[in-house]
Amino acid sequence: MVKKTDRKAERVRRHARVRRKISGTAECPRLSVFRSNSNLYVQVIDDTKGITLVQASTLDKEVKTKHSNKEAAKEVGTLIAKRAIEKNIKTVVFDRGGYIYHGVVKELADAAREGGLNF
Repeated sequence: MVKKTDRKAERVRRHARVRRKISGTAECPRLSVFRSNSNLYVQVIDDTKGITLVQASTLDKEVKTKHSNKEAAKEVGTLIAKRAIEKNIKTVVFDRGGYIYHGVVKELADAAREGGLNF
């Protein structure tokens, strides 16, 4: 009998594999992406202290598009870049969260780069 794969468990395994290789520091924090069916969440995290420095999501008042699509990803990417630069964070390491670098995740990364973040 063929079993159905658990897509969430597979994503968590991919994310754990990525997290073994990358970690955020105070000089170069981690830009973490989480994507649900309805919203998109992004955080800039210092893993040495275990704190979130900056966050943005589609639930913020500044974001006009309230869905998890490419237009919302562009808005959230520019918003996270603006907030990070206000806190003097210019260089980050990108954590795609186990998602394929395609579609929404790619649009978010491109918008963050255009906003001034380097990764």
